[in-house]
Amino acid sequence: MLHIEQNKSLKNYNTFGLDVNAAHFTSIHSIGELIAVLKDDYFSDIQKMFLGGGSNVLLTKDFHGLIIHNNLKGIEVVERDSDFVFVKAASGEVWHDFVLYCIENGFGGVENMSLIPGSVGAGPMQNIGAYGVEMKDVFHELEALNLATLEIEKFSNADCKFGYRESVFKNEKKNQYFITTVNFRLSLHPTVNTTYGAIQQQLQTMNVEHPSIKNVSDAVIAIRSSKLPNPAVLGNSGSFFKNPEISVSEYERLKNEFPNVVAYPTNNGYKLAAGWLIEQCGWKGKVVGNCGSHKDQALVLVNYGNASGGEIYQLALAIQQSVLDKFMVEITPEVNIYA
Repeated sequence: MLHIEQNKSLKNYNTFGLDVNAAHFTSIHSIGELIAVLKDDYFSDIQKMFLGGGSNVLLTKDFHGLIIHNNLKGIEVVERDSDFVFVKAASGEVWHDFVLYCIENGFGGVENMSLIPGSVGAGPMQNIGAYGVEMKDVFHELEALNLATLEIEKFSNADCKFGYRESVFKNEKKNQYFITTVNFRLSLHPTVNTTYGAIQQQLQTMNVEHPSIKNVSDAVIAIRSSKLPNPAVLGNSGSFFKNPEISVSEYERLKNEFPNVVAYPTNNGYKLAAGWLIEQCGWKGKVVGNCGSHKDQALVLVNYGNASGGEIYQLALAIQQSVLDKFMVEITPEVNIYA
């Protein structure tokens, strides 16, 4: 039996802690419930929005349609051989809980993505990644409900067209599917990846010489906790902007003008550190009204308690403009903005 709430506050359903209301709200626990609400004539002409962990959305105003909160749960091993295990997780599972499940069972591959906020279903949509590992590296396939036909379809790794914080679900198939389960291909004999960022340094601090996947996860958790504010304490959505990718010639122009520019080579050019760009524009630690750029990580925009989504959005626009003015580089939001 579907339970529909009216004029529901979404403050506890977005990690910015923004107190906006939804005209209608329901939480679904099965695909059957999802199909039932999508078939309901009352909601047929009403705008709908899906919410998972609410960690990658900026709500700038009340939502006058129906919020469908994803509460699909379940994790199961579906296949294994001598080297790999295939683990299927429901899209409403908390991502970090899934990572911990894998580590407890000795399944390697996701440990570098520990403590990324959000749900399992958001992972392939965003092609989430951290410390040298991305969703596409461990992804096998997913199942998604076609919102037009109400039939389940499967998507392979290639079908998802993964890019940097991109997938087919953010582009040509945006708003056409609801991801229900994600199937991961994980290693039973994992080789840890400690080369990216400060993992190796953190492991040395922990006096770990031969790290396990649990050690790597602990190191990532320690690093992230030291750099990123806890959304339960200070409202935020993690990294607000994507690191911009530029051509070799653009990088050479920047390097000539800004010798200390922080960049990493890619297959097609260079990826700039958006946090460095923002910091050079004087935003790091700056408070504007009730929001600001975090004192320890300029890439993270925070709500100091009473900010509106509109305030945070205006701050983001101001930061984008200043980076464009100073560096002639455009930074784009990683966060989905409802404006």
